Parts: sequence; C-alpha cells; structure tokens
Amino acid sequence: MAAAFTNVPTNAPTNAPTSAPGTRSFDATLQAGHKQHALGVPFDPTEAWQIAARPLWPGRRGHRVHASCGGVEFESAVVARSRRFWLLIDDEVRIAAGWKAGDHLHVDLVPAA
Repeated sequence: MAAAFTNVPTNAPTNAPTSAPGTRSFDATLQAGHKQHALGVPFDPTEAWQIAARPLWPGRRGHRVHASCGGVEFESAVVARSRRFWLLIDDEVRIAAGWKAGDHLHVDLVPAA
C-alpha cells in the first residue's frame, strides 16, 4: 500500500533504516484522540531536523516521517496540536500491530525525503 497524505495520512510499511541520519528515538504512550490515535513526540521537529513544516493536507502542516514503533515500520506525519507534537497512528497500522490506547512503545523517527 502506498502512503497517501490526503485528509488523513495513510501509514504504510516502509524500509527506512532506523539508523539513518537525523533519527530521533524516544518512548511514548499511545493515546486515543478525537480524530485518531497518536504518540506524543518530545521534541520540535523543525528545531531537531532544521526542516520547516509543510502542507500535509488542507488546513494541516507538519512533517512527513518514517517511523518504527515496537518493530513495526510505517510512514506517517508529526503534527502540532495543543502546543505539543504528535506522531499520527493510522487505525490500519494500529490494529495490524495489535496496539491499543495506553500501550507504551519505543519510537524511532526520521524525516521522510
């Protein structure tokens, strides 16, 4: 399945190496949101990667990323909401991985090309 960033980013498997330059790692708890599940990102991607946020879909800017969480690799986006940054988790990826709100995951993020 190809990644698409229309109304909501579709998470798709990727072969992005988690040791790529710019990789940031952290632990986070999966949270259920009113739109979709997400993991809190403890850094500002613009500052960490020196890459400006760009349009993802109408009305939303953020950073496209390759992610690895709990051994599952996928593409997604980091967006700002409520003065924090969030890695969006598509339901298809979440269900396939067996994750639920409250799960603690190790995350590796690298900016997408």
